[in-house]
Amino acid sequence: MAHRYPLTLAWTGSTHDASYTRNATVTAPGKHPIAVSSAAEYAGEVTRWNPEDLLGSALATCHMLTFLALCAKAKVDVVGYEDHAESVLDTVDKVTRITQVHLRPVIRVPRGTSMAKVVELFEKAHKYCFVANSVTCEAVMEPRVVEV
Repeated sequence: MAHRYPLTLAWTGSTHDASYTRNATVTAPGKHPIAVSSAAEYAGEVTRWNPEDLLGSALATCHMLTFLALCAKAKVDVVGYEDHAESVLDTVDKVTRITQVHLRPVIRVPRGTSMAKVVELFEKAHKYCFVANSVTCEAVMEPRVVEV
């Protein structure tokens, strides 16, 4: 069963010269708009989300949601999750692309929780993450599990 997620990307301006605006807006029915641009290194506005940010965010969010679902199913209590993810844009064989997304979450669990089980479920989430299964870049997972 296929699910569809429509969006609208809107840009106006002029490409008359190289100083054209890279700013645009992404909208979708019933959702807040997202101000987007290119990365600052490509003449974009640093305060707006860029494609590299959004790809990393999509992978990190999908992985977290998959992990939390697996934990709930396995009756493993997670009480906090804060990921410090990073997308890596690099040129390999003359092709520039996102080569890696690093996931570095701090996962908070109640005292006495099996750390090994939490890490196992975190790693297992990668197999079921829709976004991870959709991209060719490497997802580097570096979780830190903390008892609270």
